[in-house]
Amino acid sequence: MLNRFSKPIVACLTLLATSMSMMSHAETLKPDRNLLTIIGYHEITDHDRALIPQYAIKSKQFAQQIKSLKKDGFNFISVDQLIKANQGKYKLPKKPLLLTVDDGYQSFYKYAYPIVKEKRIPVVLSVVGSWIETQGKQVSFGDQKISRSDILTWAELKEMQDSGYVEIGNHSYDLHRGILGNPQGNSEPAATTRLYSPETKSYESDQTYAARIYQDLKKNNDLLQQHGIRSPRVMVWPYGQYNMKTVEIANQLGMPITITLDDGSNDVKQSLNHLNRILVESDTTREDLLADIRTREMGLNDNNRPQKIMHVDLDYLYDADPAQEEKNIGLLLDRIQAMKVNTVYLQAFSDPDADGSADMVYFPNRYLPMRADLFNRVAWQIQSRTQVNRLYAWMPLLAWQLPDKNPVSKHLVATQQAKKSDHLNMGYHRLSPYSPEAREVIRGIYEDLAKSSNFNGILFHDDTTLSDYEDTSDYALAAYKAAGISTDLDAVRKDDEQLQKWTAFKTKTIDDFAMQMADQIRYYHPYLVTARNMYAQVALNAYSENWYAQSLEQSLNRYDFTAIMAMPYMEQVQDKEKFFNDLVKRVKSYPNGLKKTVFELQATNWRNNQPVPTQEMADTIKSLYQQGAMHIAYYPDDPFKNHPDPKMMREVFGLKANRLVP
Repeated sequence: MLNRFSKPIVACLTLLATSMSMMSHAETLKPDRNLLTIIGYHEITDHDRALIPQYAIKSKQFAQQIKSLKKDGFNFISVDQLIKANQGKYKLPKKPLLLTVDDGYQSFYKYAYPIVKEKRIPVVLSVVGSWIETQGKQVSFGDQKISRSDILTWAELKEMQDSGYVEIGNHSYDLHRGILGNPQGNSEPAATTRLYSPETKSYESDQTYAARIYQDLKKNNDLLQQHGIRSPRVMVWPYGQYNMKTVEIANQLGMPITITLDDGSNDVKQSLNHLNRILVESDTTREDLLADIRTREMGLNDNNRPQKIMHVDLDYLYDADPAQEEKNIGLLLDRIQAMKVNTVYLQAFSDPDADGSADMVYFPNRYLPMRADLFNRVAWQIQSRTQVNRLYAWMPLLAWQLPDKNPVSKHLVATQQAKKSDHLNMGYHRLSPYSPEAREVIRGIYEDLAKSSNFNGILFHDDTTLSDYEDTSDYALAAYKAAGISTDLDAVRKDDEQLQKWTAFKTKTIDDFAMQMADQIRYYHPYLVTARNMYAQVALNAYSENWYAQSLEQSLNRYDFTAIMAMPYMEQVQDKEKFFNDLVKRVKSYPNGLKKTVFELQATNWRNNQPVPTQEMADTIKSLYQQGAMHIAYYPDDPFKNHPDPKMMREVFGLKANRLVP
């Protein structure tokens, strides 16, 4: 079943149908036809009244899709074959395909099971134990009530399992619902949300959370066995929501296969721990299904969709008055809907003095004051009430203003005294990436963010930089010496070869650390994508890499997206047209450069604190699109001044289609 959680999750993770021209392009790329395809169904019924109309199909449509898939050369496989293939004991046929059906509706037995038997098609049917066990006349169906007669009986499950065609999977005992996810009252998926207690004003601990998930999955397995059903080998996550802790628990309980709603193809030789699948909707056609399969085989996913990005500063929305804060959030949601952006960069830290360093954060954590428990609330509201299909948490990497009582607050990036008055001074208060203690604190901050909120991207702040006079802390000097770099930095700067070696070392340090933080988050959000801010000068002048310890080439290679701060007022550029043209030209010089680059525009001229006219921003976006730019962002969005104008931005963003780009 998919209820109010399904809109943001499925919209984000399920590919839309692509055009026939893309299908032709897919053929020319000769995708790997031996990658496993998994197709998911929910309700197969001939009743006029469907439980979930968006995902309900008729039995005739189901039979036609099976026939069509066979005709197109797909071979239906069983769970036994899948496990043996993963173990290297069986070679899958060409174009292997696994069918899954979720929830355990009685209509499956009446309308789909006869087709399964007739066609001899293996199917994984995942069931929710609490629904089947219900003794009353009604079942708690998410936020609704449905008749108990709409759910399968134990006898029907046993009969279908014994036929040899239906493998019963675990869909949880009672995780197919929402639980309280924050102080503001949001109901969020039970499998991945830390339960909030209004009484104690706290969230459940790691141990309590893990125990809750373990007990639920085990209870479902035990219940099935008590009724003569084999202990499940497949876990299908409710709403497609999971993390690596839930995967570990499922594996521990004898379920090596777990199935998600993520994008992408499946290489069963690598892992069965989080297999991706295509979800069939009521209006899915044969062409839709084949196009979706082909895009996955080609490696296309939502990263290949043009991003139209609103960069949101939570410091604008925060208010000590909860009622006013809710009004501010509502105003933001209205703007997002009106502008039709599909991506949001959402600030997770607080920088009220605007010095670029995080004094506080908007999520519960171990190290910094929490200004308000706000990030989770705003992130969930955006994902559940707007068309946004990708939400990034915007976070510093190094610029953390720890409380003075924490000794790590002294482990700072040190700047050597410059001999030139025009020396580039980054100005950020940053923890040194060469301090093990500082790295451990930052790791903990990222872990706490990941536990507390639902998001699917991380944007690293523009503090991911070290100038050509940084870092001269004792931690850094020791690292340079160990790497064979001279600690006489004046001499290093006078020798281009040594300078480039030092720059490369610092750039790698920063990027390696960012990737480690991304991996830290992926334990809780496995489908995370990465983006990082980059100074425009790095893209325009290769030598400037030495000034920032940033590399456009390395960034394009290592991050999913590089957000170049294409801000001519900030750079004090006279010829703005040339500035943008040169940026696009440089990005185009790299393979897939345009596909992996975000051009981030400024909506405010901070030198005079005046807004950049919306018409000027729209003209710039139009010009960038004409030159081939794929992803556009702007910062900041000011909901109180209604800037930029949503109608004008919607029109110019509408010039770029939302379809996948091969």
